[in-house]
Formats: sequence, C-alpha cells, structure tokens
Amino acid sequence: MDDDRTSSIRLALLGLLSGLLATAAILALRAAIDQGQRFLLGVGGGAGYESLPPLARVALPVVAGLLLGLLFDLLPRALRDVGVVHVLNRLQSPGGERLPVANIVTQFVGAVAAIVGGHSVDREGPAVHLGAGSASLLGRWLKLDAEEERSLLAAGAAAAIAAAFDTPLAAVVFAIEVLRVRYEVGRFLPIIVAAVTASIASRVLALTPASFTVIPEYLSTHWEIVAVLVLGGGIGLLASGFSTLAVRTARATSQWRCVIAFPAAGLLTGAIALWTPQVMGIGYDTLAVMLAGQGELALVVPLVATKLIATSVSVGLRVPGGLIGPTLVIGGAAGASLGLALAMLASDQAASSGFYATVGMAAMMGATLRAPLAALTALLETTANPNIILPGMIAVASAEVVRRSIGNSRSVFDMLRDARPVARRRG
Repeated sequence: MDDDRTSSIRLALLGLLSGLLATAAILALRAAIDQGQRFLLGVGGGAGYESLPPLARVALPVVAGLLLGLLFDLLPRALRDVGVVHVLNRLQSPGGERLPVANIVTQFVGAVAAIVGGHSVDREGPAVHLGAGSASLLGRWLKLDAEEERSLLAAGAAAAIAAAFDTPLAAVVFAIEVLRVRYEVGRFLPIIVAAVTASIASRVLALTPASFTVIPEYLSTHWEIVAVLVLGGGIGLLASGFSTLAVRTARATSQWRCVIAFPAAGLLTGAIALWTPQVMGIGYDTLAVMLAGQGELALVVPLVATKLIATSVSVGLRVPGGLIGPTLVIGGAAGASLGLALAMLASDQAASSGFYATVGMAAMMGATLRAPLAALTALLETTANPNIILPGMIAVASAEVVRRSIGNSRSVFDMLRDARPVARRRG
C-alpha cells in the first residue's frame, strides 16, 4: 500500500512538472510569434496579413520560406524532423527513443519563422512537439526508464493541447486517439495531471485568450438535424481531400531540398492570398469572426477551398508548422457557409451560422485527425453547452462514415509518417 501511494504521488508530481514545462514552452512560442507579427505587421494575433499590399502577400511567405529553407538545408537530415509526426515516431518506436534537444530548437525557430512569414500552418502542431520535448528532457534529467519517459512524453504533448485550447479533457483523449497511448490508470495519471496543470497555468499566465471564443448555440428546429447530417458528410469529403492532397504532395516532393520546397509553399500561399488573404497565418482571427456568426458568404465559401489547398500543400512540402488550427478554420468555414445559406432560405427558423461553424469545426478536426471523441470533448469544453453535443455527434459520426466509406480510414499524421523518407525514423 505504501509503495502504491508513493508511486501515485511520484507520478502526479511528474505530471505537474511536465504540465508546467509544457505551458512555459507553449507561452514562449506564442509570445515569439506574436512579437514577430507585431514587428512585421504592426499588430499581433495574425490579424494584419489582410492589410498587406498584393506584392507583399506573395513576397513575404516566399522570402520567409527561402530563408527557412536555407537554414534547414544546413542541418543534418535527422535534425529536420519536427511536429506531431516526429512525436509519433518516437512514441511508437520499440526502444522508446527520446526527443532530441536539437529538434526541439529546430521546431521552435521553424514554427515562428513560418507562421510570422504568413505560411498557412499553425502553432498547435509545434506546441505538441515542444510540450512532449520539454517533458522528455525532464525524464532524461531524472534518469527515468523508457516506459516512464514515454508516459511523460505523452503527458507533455497532452499538456500542450490543454494549454493551447483550454480543453484538458480533450487533451487526454487526444493522447489516446491521436498519439495512441494505451490506456492504463498508472500510465495516465501523469497525463491527466499535466493536462489539468497546463490548462490552469495557461489561464493564469497568458495575457490573451488561448485561441478563440465560442458562443453557446443550439439547434432552432428539428429539421436542421438533416442539415447537420449533410454538413458532416460534406466535411468527411473535405477531410479526405485534405489528407490525400497533403500525402500526395509529400510523396511527390520527398526528395526536394528545403530551399526549394519551402519557397514553393510560400509562393502557392501568396498567390492564393491575392484572392483570399485570410489564408495567411493560422487564421484564428477569421475563425473567431465565423464562430461569432459574423461571416459573409463571399468570404467563407472560397476560404473552404483556399485554406484547404494552401495548408495541405504546405504540410506536404514539410513547412515546420502544424495543421490542427487550419483544419478548424476549414471546418468552421464549411459550417458557416451552410449556416449562411440556410439563413437566406429560412432566416427565422435556422440556427445562426456561428452554430454551424462550431459544429463544422469539430467535425473537421475529428475526421482529419481520426479523433472523434477528442473532437466532441473539445466541442463540449469550448462551448460549455450540452445542447450542442447531439448535433455535434451527428456531424462527427457522419463525417467519419463518409471518410471511411471512400477508403480513407487513417489519420493524416499516420499517412504522412508513411509518405515521408525512411530517414525520419533514425536519430
């Protein structure tokens, strides 16, 4: 009994430390991105890209990609592996390999440069790497065995998601569904403690909201269940298209040098930004507008396609940013498009476009990451509205059914693992 009590206390303390370290890393990343955008655009939060003149919208991501590509090409191949795919490789390796310090530094610098430079990627994928890496460093310093360090690595990754979105329970489910950590009470105690610690710490320490605000909404009439079902099916197609385009790009360009791949991603993003400048950066400012029900059809309809193309190609070209945030933007835009269309047809009967954007956001996350429970849990935590769970479940389930029915049943991270060169698994 005493041994069990001591072990539980020890695991809880390890989770607490992992959560604090992950939060510090995530806040440092967020602050660096914000300061970079303030210096470059005169405003933080990624809201200034729309005000750039047309030539600057193209030049900025191309130049950022060129400089970043030159830097990455100077690094040994093993040190360029970053993001959630890198964390998955380490978690799933038989020997429980640690996350190298150099890769953590590469991820931090690469993510800041790519996001500030206007590439259509997010900070949440890098945050998972930084959170897992900081916990891995703690395990190395304490000389933990491979199994304990693996648990700590998962705890750091979950803490990053909790700190980013203030969704501690969804972060724990993320560890199960996306990172595929086998559930055991002893193994998950530090993960739970880390997620809770990170969520609390981010609330106390962050000077700005974690990501975006979701307004509680609900279905206006029962007939809208059909609309939610259609939304989920459409998002299943979008999720499949996103994953397929990212993977095919990754396979076709796997031998490209970074100095070619990164500027190419920047050129595509910049060219699209001439038409839809909202594709630049993470897009949370635009997502907040859609979730508030203030989007317009002229914005949200093209944004579905442009954000999907810009992000999937950028991810396939190995730009060192994440894809979780952009998938939320894509799903939110798809949902807002349907909501605005319904409002035009039956303005006094349909729920707001913000409601459909919220449900679409969760469905796209669940279908792309193959994490339906994490998506639903995040939906409940971000809205604090149990009335949205039923339509959320319908949309998430229908999106999952459609994606499976067309033979695309793996998460985008697993597909990218297989599409990238074998060298990524060494070191």
